Amino acid sequence: MHLVAWGVYVVITIAAWRALAHLAAPRGMAADTPRDPWSALFARLWEQRDGRMAIGVLIALIGLAALAPWLAPYSPIAQPDIVALHNLPPSLAHPFGTDFASRDVLSRVMYGARVSLPVALLAVVVSTTVGTLYGAIAGFAGGRADAIMMRVIDAALAIPRLLLLIAILVLWGAVGVPALILLLGLTGWFAVSRLVRAEVLALRDRDMVVAARALGARNSAIIRRHILPNVLSPVIVAATLGVANVILIEAGLSYLGIGVRPPAASWGNIIQDGADQIGTLWWVSLFPGAAIVITVAAFNVVGDRLRDALDPRQLDGS
Repeated sequence: MHLVAWGVYVVITIAAWRALAHLAAPRGMAADTPRDPWSALFARLWEQRDGRMAIGVLIALIGLAALAPWLAPYSPIAQPDIVALHNLPPSLAHPFGTDFASRDVLSRVMYGARVSLPVALLAVVVSTTVGTLYGAIAGFAGGRADAIMMRVIDAALAIPRLLLLIAILVLWGAVGVPALILLLGLTGWFAVSRLVRAEVLALRDRDMVVAARALGARNSAIIRRHILPNVLSPVIVAATLGVANVILIEAGLSYLGIGVRPPAASWGNIIQDGADQIGTLWWVSLFPGAAIVITVAAFNVVGDRLRDALDPRQLDGS
């Protein structure tokens, strides 16, 4: 059963890779044929070798997370024999070894991806949405409203995010994954709002906005149709880099025991399971730690390459 599932996983991963490659360079299209901006952006991203590799890593990780119930050799919370099977080193039966409770580390790492990746992605969606709306309103309103809204952001940025999250989670007690997503999202939108505000300030006096005002368009319509589409590029870059940051924050909180709590598997709390005996039970912390490093590096590479692809000098062909 597991072999069939792994075969399906490999086929899906290869198919996704080929589909993205076709999207980047569709066959039958002349080299000088105009392309829409998003297709051209993806093509420039795909041209970078490390960008392609990072995208491939993310495809593989997302596939592992999605298919973990079928790919994982064991249940992530199963404790088959806490005496005979605890703290086993990597072997054919347990490629990543077992932990102190005889749980299979490979299965827990795979299921941990089902927690760490969605938490980071959804938290960034929340923070990006709130920050984009707040920054767009502040920049478009201008004047005293803008000044007051930005002073609020300055005050919020003066508070270290990690310390704020630790204080909230310690005082609140145990929280579920949805609440953790909201907390991570609602404490991470301040920098995005400043970025969006700066872009809106540069756009609000452009001819297209002036013309829309002259034609009687409402402010909400101007923001929706003319402002927001033109600030999406830097927001997407910030969101991509933000995912890597949130993965690290969630892992740190779970390591401290105030994020995702056992028996649910998260990369952070799996590392904590082996932290007390890292010298002798190195496999318990090594493999989830490697998963964090690989995932964060992949998101950072994609974010950096997106930033390069959006460079105006690249767009001008210089």
